[in-house]
Amino acid sequence: MERHISVRGIAVLDGKLLCVRLKPYFTVEDGDYNFWCTPGGGLDPGESLIEGFNREMIEETGVTPQVGRLLYVQQFPRQGKDILEFLFHIKNSEDYRSVDLSKTTHGPAEIEAIDFVDPKAVRVLPDFLASENLEEFIASNDPVRFFARY
Repeated sequence: MERHISVRGIAVLDGKLLCVRLKPYFTVEDGDYNFWCTPGGGLDPGESLIEGFNREMIEETGVTPQVGRLLYVQQFPRQGKDILEFLFHIKNSEDYRSVDLSKTTHGPAEIEAIDFVDPKAVRVLPDFLASENLEEFIASNDPVRFFARY
């Protein structure tokens, strides 16, 4: 099975999580595009996790992240691929308060909306984020948390 590696950002502000609502430019297995997800995307060949993370965040938001520690690793199957996602803390959350998608390279084509949302009130992917106390975990010295679905 082919492996796809992606990187995503976790920015929390006023108890809410930075998320994007994607346009239906890719296939969702259940056909339900009514979800928010953390910003990020796939690595380019030969790209490091941090290089890819910075590139993806700038492409989608126009804002350079201050990269914090690795918080989560998630692994799951999707469309015949093994997806491996690395979710990093973004320390400069305030800088994402007013993103203008029209001034980004990928926002207009890929993203319908970007906002800080309550992961307990709306459908957020990865879904485990709805049950996490994000602010507490970010402030802790707890090790990286792993989630796998197979």
